[in-house]
Amino acid sequence: MYIAHDTERALIGATALVNTGLGGRELLPDVAALDAFLTEHDWSGRRDGTESELRAVRALRPRLARLWESGSDRDAAQIVNALLREAKAMPRLTEHGDWGWHLHVTADDDPLVHRMGAEAAMAIVDVIRVGDLDRLRHCVAPDCDSVLIDLSRNRSRRYCDTGNCGNRANVAAYRARRAEAAAR
Repeated sequence: MYIAHDTERALIGATALVNTGLGGRELLPDVAALDAFLTEHDWSGRRDGTESELRAVRALRPRLARLWESGSDRDAAQIVNALLREAKAMPRLTEHGDWGWHLHVTADDDPLVHRMGAEAAMAIVDVIRVGDLDRLRHCVAPDCDSVLIDLSRNRSRRYCDTGNCGNRANVAAYRARRAEAAAR
């Protein structure tokens, strides 16, 4: 699946945002953590840095998480359309930073929650359009509830980036093989 760099960034950012609130953990405990998250994921535009903005972004997470639960293109499209409608999305080409030409769907001074929701929605639009909604997955580690976006060419990604799940599974499998070999 070929996707533009801004779509990939938005998919990764939406996935990371959903994972900040899963499993009873709160990875956005305060405004400073939100600011660090936005910086890490290279969000441009207005940042109010308020508790109200933080609450709005936290409230966006379960709405985005529903995309991983949607089960069908039609259900995902309803979520996407609602996010775009609420943000009054109006696509425009822009160029800033090291990104080259890319698409923004809201004004830089629109509220952060609308920009985050609309950009995630537009990225999911591309996923739905090419029939790849199944790339939105849950981590297969038995002790993990994180979500992931499989951007691999061969659709082989099974573990998230949040809990070192792939490495833990590989180590566990290695130890089980060694224990089995030692028992023989």
